[in-house]
Amino acid sequence: MANFKLALIVLVVSVSVIAQDNVSETERTANEEVIEEAPTGDVEDKSESPVDDAVEIVAESLQEKSGKYQVLEDELIGDVPNNLEAVDLSDIQIERQMLIPSTTSQTNTEYAHIDGRVLPSTSYQNNGQPYVITPQRLQQIRSNFMYWFYDQGGNENIGDYQRDIHTSTPQIHKNFNFQLPFFGFRFNYTRLSMNGYIYFSDPPDHYTYPLSFPVRDWPTVNDPSFIGIFFSKCRIGSQRPEDPDQRRPGVYFRMDRDLQTRTDQLGIEMRERVTWDIREGVIGSETFFPKHAITITWKNMSFAGGIDNSLFMTNTFQMILATDEVFTYAIFNYLEINWSSHTEAGGDTTTGEGGVPAYIGFNAGNGTRSYEYKPYSQASVLRDLTGRGWANGFPGRHIFRIDENILMGTCNKDIDGANLPLMFAPESGNMLGGTIVNITGPCFNPNDQITCRFDTESVRGAVVDVNRAICVQPMFYHNGYARFEISINNEPFKWKGKFFVETPATAQEKIFFTDNAVHERYPPEIRITWDRFNLTTNLNVQLQIGLWGYKEVTIRPQLEFIDMIEVGVANTGEYVINPQNFRNRDNLIHNDMQFGFLQINLTTPELYKGVSISPVLWSRPIPLGWYFAPNGKGCTVNDGRTLYVITG
Repeated sequence: MANFKLALIVLVVSVSVIAQDNVSETERTANEEVIEEAPTGDVEDKSESPVDDAVEIVAESLQEKSGKYQVLEDELIGDVPNNLEAVDLSDIQIERQMLIPSTTSQTNTEYAHIDGRVLPSTSYQNNGQPYVITPQRLQQIRSNFMYWFYDQGGNENIGDYQRDIHTSTPQIHKNFNFQLPFFGFRFNYTRLSMNGYIYFSDPPDHYTYPLSFPVRDWPTVNDPSFIGIFFSKCRIGSQRPEDPDQRRPGVYFRMDRDLQTRTDQLGIEMRERVTWDIREGVIGSETFFPKHAITITWKNMSFAGGIDNSLFMTNTFQMILATDEVFTYAIFNYLEINWSSHTEAGGDTTTGEGGVPAYIGFNAGNGTRSYEYKPYSQASVLRDLTGRGWANGFPGRHIFRIDENILMGTCNKDIDGANLPLMFAPESGNMLGGTIVNITGPCFNPNDQITCRFDTESVRGAVVDVNRAICVQPMFYHNGYARFEISINNEPFKWKGKFFVETPATAQEKIFFTDNAVHERYPPEIRITWDRFNLTTNLNVQLQIGLWGYKEVTIRPQLEFIDMIEVGVANTGEYVINPQNFRNRDNLIHNDMQFGFLQINLTTPELYKGVSISPVLWSRPIPLGWYFAPNGKGCTVNDGRTLYVITG
């Protein structure tokens, strides 16, 4: 009987040890055999719903702004494919955050192989054809908070899971095989740490808390270059059977390279998702098109130094890096934060609270410069990260541009002061005015009254969403840097920056001449073109083309309207001017104009939330001989490159 008890104890211990292995034999064959599991919770099966009903169900379930797990059983059948390079969703209402928890069961939908737990094959070609994404599918995947990460599939049936990262080996080396611009440097490798960051150079032997970067004692003490989403000593935690996401706790890492030429489903969907999340989430990124992306997920991470029961006190967060090898953007997704500090930094052993919270930010290394994400980094309000950011409409998502300088792409409602950093794009404009400036910095409410002040001239702005407002740059009578400030609801101008004013000859060219006809005295026609999206995304609006003249005969330069070339022009991006139409115009009062400009704007300015928004396109300086020549007038023009003398 005693021998039987001893054998039973040995058997139980053996089962316990086997259960703790990172990869069991059952898991290793999971991709070879489909395992049917009962759905957990009240997840609704949409696989048999019509297309319209499926879309409506998603829309209705997205009102709740918490619980951001992916839904695995969404299906859109019968979508008409579009051959897209980047699908424009400007007219589609992107629903935001999913309350429905994900399941782990395999589904019969056409997207099950990519939305599940098994890493899909990059050679998947949609029955031999390159994959084509539909706008409905793009809307569906962008409505999920977390990006894909997989714990099954691949050569070792562990998907993106990094089983080599654990307490005894908290970091591993990764080669990019591409260039990642970061904080003024370029890297083709990184080291992935279990402790909530990736780094590019050696850290110091030990840290003192609170952390401070750059390290002042460099080069005596190493000053690491790193990107820290939650820089704190971590250990892999545990999860409960009732948790909605049963992917194993730990660190996940996946590189999606060469996105611009990929034809498989994961490559194309990753490219389009990243493209539009960044374009719509960060001002000034409207032309960004990623070449490479990296997805790193720290799932169910507990704090170092805690007691055994603290393994269930976990945080889950995710970093996405996207680059075209010129610009680099970082997306931080904070799904769940339940602890803030490890015991070495003063946190207690049960809840991970009470010490110095995690550092969040960026360090260039080598004693150069750093960016700490205030007020959250190393502060008690760190817990608010899951409810702030609002990038792409998601609480918990924060986006940064990180290639040369660190620029915050999302609003910050938790800081106050007299000189808060204002991010805006474009950062410069033509001194003649009319440039629409997009603004990020404070968090905006829909009914906020926005005032933009350029030096001493104030204009009214309009709120676009919680992360963005817009205003139209007025005319300047000087070039160079100008103070740029905004005020909300008549409060002091706290958010500030510097706007660069360019001369018409050096500003970005917006109206193009197809030949040199504008420099001739009697041209038969003058052809002009423009980018029609530079004015508005509404291509059905009517435009007007005007001619303006410039002169300096008084202390103050004078820009005067000369004539209307055409009214009611369709926004096709091209127009032909017939100079014969102006042969008999009597404009003697403008005979002293030295040179002029063509102007294109909206016939009827668009009203956006009660604010008149009328962008203006200006040509480079042009001679006016083609207009005044029939009157026998001579004029001189300097377009910044050549001095023209035209005599009658």
